Amino acid sequence: MGGDAVTLFLCGDVMLGRGVDQILAHPGDPALREPYVTDARDYVRLAESVNGPVPAPVPPSWPWGEALRVLDAAAPDARIVNLETSVTDNGTFEPGKEIHYRMHPANLPALAVARPDVCVLANNHVLDFGRTGLAGTLSSLARAGLRTAGAGRAAEEAYAPAVIPLNGGGRVLVFALGMRSSGVPPSWAAAEDESGVAYTPAPTPGAAASLLEGVRRLRRPGDLVVVSVHWGSNWGYHVPRDQVVFARALVDGGVDVVHGHSSHHPRPVEVYRDRLILYGCGDFVDDYEGIGGFEQYRDDLRLMFLVSVAADSGRLTGLRMVPLRVCRMRLERAGAADREWLRATVEEISVGVHVVAADDGSLMLG
Repeated sequence: MGGDAVTLFLCGDVMLGRGVDQILAHPGDPALREPYVTDARDYVRLAESVNGPVPAPVPPSWPWGEALRVLDAAAPDARIVNLETSVTDNGTFEPGKEIHYRMHPANLPALAVARPDVCVLANNHVLDFGRTGLAGTLSSLARAGLRTAGAGRAAEEAYAPAVIPLNGGGRVLVFALGMRSSGVPPSWAAAEDESGVAYTPAPTPGAAASLLEGVRRLRRPGDLVVVSVHWGSNWGYHVPRDQVVFARALVDGGVDVVHGHSSHHPRPVEVYRDRLILYGCGDFVDDYEGIGGFEQYRDDLRLMFLVSVAADSGRLTGLRMVPLRVCRMRLERAGAADREWLRATVEEISVGVHVVAADDGSLMLG
């Protein structure tokens, strides 16, 4: 990368548990307690019903597919993902939840192969197997040398940013927060003497002010700040007004990129005061292939976001969105018609944003 720009890879939910875990080298216990599915291998069969046989066991790179080639070519300075699963073979099913995700710790190479610099954990699935499962998740990720943000053994750790050193001497600080609207139970909030996630009930002015206080306390000259927030419903393009106000307040307070996720498909993109706000990045890696009900949102299509910002100011200098499609539980390049559907959709749902197709099939802000 050039000395005057920093490129970040951002994506939405990375869920390597349940069905994905079952096709990897070390599948965990497939037992589920969902209303309609009691065996995680059924999600593999669902995927096979629409796109054909899925091999097993697959190598760690399989779920990422073509995304790894894009990452190698782009060589981003920092890679930030929302890891929406527990990583444990211990703990018990969290009561009161219909859906539980976990991947076996021995399958962590399927995460490490993408070389994430930060795994965001402030979401509604990291405690699916209780605080025992969270302890295992944190330990497993630490042993694998993977940084985390948004969860911890106590509040101080959960709310602290992950710090990514940059070659030029600056840093990327990644703050993470989970909200009730995405399904994070209030009881999961980390406390002074209890593990949990970085949690706030709603995107209020007070919540923004509290987060910005931490930014001001920890930021040094030359640092770039990303706030990764798990919020909102699973489906639909509407962004509630309080989320817009919250995101803009973060930018007003010095945040350079707002990285939103939770929705199963991309939500609006906004450029506010020359800073990027992604209200919802959509799913990225998961086992949702073949699940019906919301086909109009094309959940089979995924976007990877390559965000370039000025190193000295955080100002957005470029956004490249690479369209992918999930097939046989693996990401592949999206075809021309699918790329155009994504281009038109992102442009239509976003305000004041023009999206153009590049020669290589990527989508760019025009």
